[in-house]
Amino acid sequence: MTIRQVFRRATLPAVAVVLAGLPAVAEEHPRVGITSEIDSVTVETRSGPVEIRRVQDPENTLEGSWARTSRPCPEFCIQPHQPAEGVSTIGELELLDKLQDPEVIVVDSRTPDWYAGGTIPGAINIPYTEAVDRMGDLGCEIDFDGWNCEGASEVALFCNGLWCGQSPAAIRRMIEAGFPAEKISYYRGGMQTWRLLGLTVTGGEG
Repeated sequence: MTIRQVFRRATLPAVAVVLAGLPAVAEEHPRVGITSEIDSVTVETRSGPVEIRRVQDPENTLEGSWARTSRPCPEFCIQPHQPAEGVSTIGELELLDKLQDPEVIVVDSRTPDWYAGGTIPGAINIPYTEAVDRMGDLGCEIDFDGWNCEGASEVALFCNGLWCGQSPAAIRRMIEAGFPAEKISYYRGGMQTWRLLGLTVTGGEG
């Protein structure tokens, strides 16, 4: 046996051990999870279960109106963190939990034209202009003095984003009509932040 053969036999196992300890070659597009432990969640919708996950292309960017940073104010002004006293403001992870909870109703408060352009899977559309009239869909009952909301469902409302006043307006009107503030959550980031994170969007389902 030559010295070269001896050296080769001695070094190959060592090289194999070193290679085994190296990280795997990166995929074409790195995994983009919701969190380090959660890749996706599945929610029930009127059209059946939908998997919510993030766009896996790390080069993906927003386009069109969702990429805009500035809109005329008045009208499209930055909204307060809390639209009314007693209301909880939540982020994406909390909203995902609520979407998976059958006891919670997630409401897209935008007008039908916005809703038809895409919404968060599992949300129902109750335009802010109809919020009070449709509190019966949210567990309240009409009585002689207005609404009885003792059996109101837990709800989470959202609209277009930090600059959108539709869900804050709906929330304030609902509270004035008797809906308990402590049963309302406000997803302030809305559709723009949801899209910015590359989360699944589905067509409006009415």
